[in-house]
Amino acid sequence: MSEQLGIALTAQSEERPLGTGERYITAEEVEALALGAWILGTGGGGSPYLNLLNVRELYKKGHKVVLKDPMSLPDDALVAVLSTQGAPIVGMERLADPENSLKPLRILEDYLGRKFDAVMPVEIGGGNGMLPLAVAAISGLPTIDADSMGRAYPEAQMTSFSAAGLQCYPLAMADIRNNEILIKTADSWKWMERISRKICTEMGSTASTCKAPRSGEEVKKFAVLNTTSKAISLGRAVFDARKNHTDPVAAIVENCEGRKLFKGKITDIERRTTEGFLRGRAELEGMDEDQGRQFTLDFQNEYSVGSEGGKPVVMTPDLICVVDSINGDGIATETIRYGQRVTVLALPAPEIFLTPRGLELVGPRAFGFDFDYKSVF
Repeated sequence: MSEQLGIALTAQSEERPLGTGERYITAEEVEALALGAWILGTGGGGSPYLNLLNVRELYKKGHKVVLKDPMSLPDDALVAVLSTQGAPIVGMERLADPENSLKPLRILEDYLGRKFDAVMPVEIGGGNGMLPLAVAAISGLPTIDADSMGRAYPEAQMTSFSAAGLQCYPLAMADIRNNEILIKTADSWKWMERISRKICTEMGSTASTCKAPRSGEEVKKFAVLNTTSKAISLGRAVFDARKNHTDPVAAIVENCEGRKLFKGKITDIERRTTEGFLRGRAELEGMDEDQGRQFTLDFQNEYSVGSEGGKPVVMTPDLICVVDSINGDGIATETIRYGQRVTVLALPAPEIFLTPRGLELVGPRAFGFDFDYKSVF
């Protein structure tokens, strides 16, 4: 397959010259990025672990990833926006494959008649935040220090590019069975989501995708900037707290200027995979300073609303991050389980999603709740 895709997985001993605004991501930063992306995923984006293993192996073989400052992009640069679409729980059984993740990019290059200049994640959260590193390592393209969510969201229209009214097509998809899909046009972002979601469901509720290509000018104006660096900084803060035997949860709050909302254990969990999403609810019982309190988390791939006593107290687009109370690891909607000791945190949302258009796309009503957004900040 590597020959078909025009890539080489052998050792690369020579480093290419770095351009303006470029630097290499170190192996230590790869580890920190995986942890930071896991936390910023708000329970979704897929586990970064398998993509982390892939990038570790590629680094051992001599590959390196170049991180590029988005503001150094030429206006006419062509950027591939990558993701794995589908229900995160499927990713626990279907192993991540960098070669398969590269296929949609090549499909769009063939259709556009032009090579991409760089890659970026559609979302920094979870495994999708790590995905472009694997593709960058095997393709030689730089990965951009930006995404279009600043976290993870479950649907295609829930991006900063959609909020800005940019074009939603073309889009390419591929699966492990050599099925390849090209959606040349769609009426709207919502229609692109509906069409691609149905295809993804038929592909087994997971598919590699390359979203509508973005120009350098569009990335600079409308992406959520410097989120790879943010995830690396967050991961480092947690690693440092562990090393120094201080509180990793407090380190997250300080690094991201967030708030601690609830500490407890999981007493009940209900989840189901429907129409390419993982939906459900988790019930928490308070511990330590929150003993005697109850807390509920609703999710659709990501945590969307947190409630106490039937009253919503935190909601999207604020980031609802559930982390291990001891080590600060992110806890995903597909892995949260009975008896876990967790802490619920709220982190500030990117400004683009606090606009009227942003709230229309990602506020609580976009997830079927009958109330308006109210920030905890």
